[in-house]
Amino acid sequence: MLSRPASLVTACAYPGQTGAMTDSVPCRPGQSHPLGASVTRAGVNFAVWSRSATAMELLLFAGPRDTAPDRVVRLDPLVNHTFNYWHVLVPDVRPGQAYAWRAIGPNVPRSGLRHDPEAVLLDPYGAAVVIPAATGVPMRSVVADLSTYDWEGDVPLRRSFARSVIYEMHVKGFTAHPSSGVAPHLRGTYAGLVEKIPYLVSLGVTAVELMPVQAHGDYDAPPGLVDYWGYSPVSFVAPHPGYSSDPSPLGVLDEFRDMVKALHRAGLEVILDVVFNHTAEGDETGPTLCWRGLDNAGYYLLDPADPSRYLDYTGCGNTLNANRSVVRRAILDALRRWVAEFHVDGFRFDLASILSRDLYGNPMTNPPVVWDIDTDPVLAGTKIIAEAWDAAGLYQVGSFIGDRWREWNGKFRDDVRRFVRGDNGTVRSLADRLLASPDLYGRRPAEVEHSVNFVSCHDGLTLNDLVTYSRKHNEANGLGNSDGSDYEFSHNWGVEGPTDDAGVERLRNQLVKGFLGITLVAMGVPMIVMGDEVRRTQLGNNNPFCQDNEISWFDWSLLDRHADVLRFVRGLIRLRMSLDMTQVEHGLALRAFLDRSHVEFHGVRLHQPDLGDDSHSLAVTVRSVVGSRVVHAILNMWTEPLDFELPVLAGAAGPWRRFVDTSLDAPDDLREPEDAPVVEGATYRAAAHAVVLLVAALRPGGDLHT
Repeated sequence: MLSRPASLVTACAYPGQTGAMTDSVPCRPGQSHPLGASVTRAGVNFAVWSRSATAMELLLFAGPRDTAPDRVVRLDPLVNHTFNYWHVLVPDVRPGQAYAWRAIGPNVPRSGLRHDPEAVLLDPYGAAVVIPAATGVPMRSVVADLSTYDWEGDVPLRRSFARSVIYEMHVKGFTAHPSSGVAPHLRGTYAGLVEKIPYLVSLGVTAVELMPVQAHGDYDAPPGLVDYWGYSPVSFVAPHPGYSSDPSPLGVLDEFRDMVKALHRAGLEVILDVVFNHTAEGDETGPTLCWRGLDNAGYYLLDPADPSRYLDYTGCGNTLNANRSVVRRAILDALRRWVAEFHVDGFRFDLASILSRDLYGNPMTNPPVVWDIDTDPVLAGTKIIAEAWDAAGLYQVGSFIGDRWREWNGKFRDDVRRFVRGDNGTVRSLADRLLASPDLYGRRPAEVEHSVNFVSCHDGLTLNDLVTYSRKHNEANGLGNSDGSDYEFSHNWGVEGPTDDAGVERLRNQLVKGFLGITLVAMGVPMIVMGDEVRRTQLGNNNPFCQDNEISWFDWSLLDRHADVLRFVRGLIRLRMSLDMTQVEHGLALRAFLDRSHVEFHGVRLHQPDLGDDSHSLAVTVRSVVGSRVVHAILNMWTEPLDFELPVLAGAAGPWRRFVDTSLDAPDDLREPEDAPVVEGATYRAAAHAVVLLVAALRPGGDLHT
């Protein structure tokens, strides 16, 4: 909070006005659009929405980190107020000017009104944000001219989903570790990420999915810890300044765009993990930073029985009123800015099911904001991915509305984890997961790549920890190990935590490769999380949202320690990109693709899949509709080796060749096409807990012998 010295509060003087105060600020009425701070030839136009404020003040700071404004401009309700919009044009303001708002009005929480005349409020449309290091010093927005950056011809890449492999990562965590080799002043920054682009290219991924880069603050972390993940936004449109190596208020804008431009030059798309379900203001005890002070009832879902309280479907204290017209507009405007001004290629929507809730929190059949995003022409070339659930139990995997939306497939994650762990009753669902989940998406005009397949992500255990711990270990979070999911479907395979037992360690390595093999070969869009390719560990912590340290950071020494897994992932991605399923014609529906392709399931005997509850193995043969090759996958999670009959090839250009067998040591675990060994005989012995991939080439017109 900042006090309001009367000597600083000035009125606006307008051209032609008589009797103006001698200390008044020269102003023009300004206009209600565009919202935010817009640089014009005449000065800067400031515009903000508030339906319930009775007065508005613009705070101007001499320096971006000054603790108090040097000018406070009071807007005239008769001149600077159009409908619910407050606006003013200040002629002597330029880019780099730090500013904030005060919204004056009723403070009646029981009526949903929370105006605080002392609160310093960020501009919801502010292009840049200053987040002071000192506790209690308010944030402020910074005027920026986004049109001056030289993109040097850069455009979004628009790669098809069918040709995509997504790498989820944290900007800071990627290079913060001393082992990254990045210069100390660049570690954990957008510029630091640029230095590691060659690694991403060598890995073979086609897109980075960045955990939140919207400006955020440390408001949800336990005492003494920080909000490392960044899922508590203080702005929907400003890049997080904490990831910039340039300390100047506007330096973050160019550094972020330099990163996007460099990633594009390397052929990598940029997908942002965006949060439009809640804000850092939290519940009724939280700070007033922006939206609450401008128009609490306009931006948030309030409890109808007690409007002083918030409906919480996010687990974070509040829920954004996403289907209110002004909030819908704010979401669309934010997305458009990220695309138009920052050239990002797509978005993953955190807790996207929130977007389907109405004013009272009830799920809507056709939520307007979801369709707005789906049909917006500016966003037409972008990837839009839903985390199709929320923290209150609304689970929409397979039913999220929209024509263009893809979905994080949480059922793929859970079913594959349970199958690899050896749970009963998992084979039948596994068959669907391998084929892009037709049980979920086959009844709608969903394309083959509607399902984003993953086994691990930022939220939960890493692949290494899935096979190292049978329970979560979140003690470092200071919450009594009560946070994080209790349903990870993990197993320690005999020892809880790291071990020197060579047999246990070898099996864990094999199982990690099995998880990666299933993810990267299944139909759909594969996603892996930062560090899984080298068995990164979080020491069993499945919710390290507040761990800005080596628990969360990428340890680059693992590239040598687990070089065989890294080699395996690189080779598997190359293999995937060479397979026919990445050439699927755009728009071909999943059911049509499967109907026109040759897909057959087997058990140890051909054409006889064992889908019973006590089965732990499955084989599948696929020749796609565009196929010149046929793939035969064997998945044996039984505790003993099994002999699987192999399909007989008719019209083949060559025999079955073994590309992958996770039970073998490197380099035999994955062989390159030119030296993949021929499989002799009519059967293949798959070791216990092994994933095997055989490939054969077919002549034109060739087919499988059935």
